Amino acid sequence: MILLGSTGSIGVNALVIAERFSLNVDTLVAGRNIELLNQQIQKFSPKRVVVLNEEDIKHVNHPHVRAGEAAILDAIEASESQFVVNALVGFAGFRPTLKALECGKRIALANKESLVVGGAFVDTTNIVPIDSEHFGLWYLNQTPRPISRMVITASGGAFRDWPIERLSSATLSDALKHPNWSMGQKITIDSASMMNKLFELLEARWLFGEGEYDAVIETKSIIHALIDYVDGSTTAHFAHADMKLPIAYALMGKVDEPILKPANFLEIGSLEFREITTDRYPLWELRQELLANPARGVVVNAANEVAIEQFVVGQITFLELSKRILNAYEYFEDIPTSVEEIFEIDKRVRHYVRGM
Repeated sequence: MILLGSTGSIGVNALVIAERFSLNVDTLVAGRNIELLNQQIQKFSPKRVVVLNEEDIKHVNHPHVRAGEAAILDAIEASESQFVVNALVGFAGFRPTLKALECGKRIALANKESLVVGGAFVDTTNIVPIDSEHFGLWYLNQTPRPISRMVITASGGAFRDWPIERLSSATLSDALKHPNWSMGQKITIDSASMMNKLFELLEARWLFGEGEYDAVIETKSIIHALIDYVDGSTTAHFAHADMKLPIAYALMGKVDEPILKPANFLEIGSLEFREITTDRYPLWELRQELLANPARGVVVNAANEVAIEQFVVGQITFLELSKRILNAYEYFEDIPTSVEEIFEIDKRVRHYVRGM
C-alpha cells in the first residue's frame, strides 16, 4: 500500500493491519512526527518516504526521502502499488485523491475533505470509506432493501454537556477535551462544532447517492450508523470505536476472523440518543442546505480550516468560529463547474475569512 498520513491514528492502525496480514508497505507519507516515522521505516522497509517539511529530510532514516505536495503526487504515480490509504488531514488530501484515481489506483479514504470539496468530480467506484460511520452504512447495505433514510451518529463533542450560556467562554483547551476518545486537534474541534458530522453527511451523499441523510448524538459511540427501511424497520451497526475494523475491510476486501471484541450489551447497559440542535451547534442549520447543494462544500471547508487556525491562535472565540463559517457560506454562492474552480474558490474563501 501507499500510506498517506502514516503517523496519525488512522495510519498507525493501518500499519497494525498491514503487519497482522503481512501486507507490503510501499510508501510512507508523514507529517512532523519523525521519531514515529523512523520506527515505521525500520519495521516496514518502504521503498520511498515523503515528509511535510524539507528541513525534516535529514532526520529521516531512509535513502529515498522527499518533501512536499509535489513529492506525494510523484510517489503515488511512481509506486507499483495499486492501493492508497489517504489519511491526510484537510484540503491537503484532495490532490492526492485525484492523482490516485488518475493513476487507476484504489483508495481507502479517511480524508473526508476529498469528497466534501470535490465529490462531484471524484469517481467513488474506486473509493472504500474507512470512517466508522460510512463503513457502518456500507456494512448495513450488504443486503439491499428499499431505504427511506440513512443516519450516522455523533459523539456530541467536547461541549455536548455544557450549559449553552457557557459556550461563549469556551477555550481551545476546552474544545480539545473530547468526552469519548483522543483525536487530532482539527478533528476534535470539528467534533465540538459539529462540522465533522456535516462533512460526513456530505461524504455519505457522494458515496451512496441522493436520498435522505441525518445524524443523531449517541453518547457512548457504540452505534455508528443506522438505516431506516421503507417497510418501517431500522437496523444499526454496533461496534467498539476502533478504526482497525473498517481498515481491515478496506485493505482485505473481506474479513473472516476476529478484529474486535463484540459489543457486550450487559456492560453497555443503556444507550442515550440526543437531537443535534442549532442552539448548541449553530453550524447544523447548514445541514439541509448543504445536502441540497453538496458542491458548495468547498466554501464550508475553506472557511472552516481558516476559522480553526484563527481559533487555535486565540484570534477568535469558539462561537465566532461558527459565525465566520456561516457568514462565508452566505457570501459565496459559488458552485464549481471544474476541479480548477474548486482550487480558485478555496483561495477566495480563505482570503475572505482571513480578512474578517
